[in-house]
Amino acid sequence: MVPTLCRTLGVKGHRPVVGTWDCKHLLYVFASVNVTSHALHTDTVESRTGLYRATGESKTRRLQRGFAQHLRRLGRRYPKDKYPRVVVLIDNAPWHGGEPIRQALADHPNLELKRLPSYSPQLNVIERFWKVLRRRATHNRLFDTLADLKRSIRASLCYFQTVRQRIQTLIAKCYPKPVNQTVSPGP
Repeated sequence: MVPTLCRTLGVKGHRPVVGTWDCKHLLYVFASVNVTSHALHTDTVESRTGLYRATGESKTRRLQRGFAQHLRRLGRRYPKDKYPRVVVLIDNAPWHGGEPIRQALADHPNLELKRLPSYSPQLNVIERFWKVLRRRATHNRLFDTLADLKRSIRASLCYFQTVRQRIQTLIAKCYPKPVNQTVSPGP
């Protein structure tokens, strides 16, 4: 998550000004939405490029480790004896595969990853959530430090974790309930 710029309202004749930083410190957020209970589960991973250049670890490898950690937490939250099958819908991001992910799935065999088709964000509830989260937490705001950005993101995540009705509306937009169709008998 980085601060984002978008259109905004302003006083006529005065252009709103929002500053930006030219830094490479980023905050990645992994989130999962339970479509039946509307629970939101999140993990954050900080990324400071200077720190990782020294170790030679790629962005994809860092995010694979972060996603594997997120899967392990999901596995602990949804244990196999109580939840025999947990399906996690994912897109085709490069960090949704690899050895760390295979190890996390081996540790929690009840977790099952299902890939969505390419270029179909309308099927992914979490894509709708990212849009709403960015609007609430980062649009047109300048954060002095990564800690300030993290604080804003966490405050918004806490809001969504406690107000499950908001998550429910996102799910309803993505997966509308089928309308009962009545078939009239033929002649």
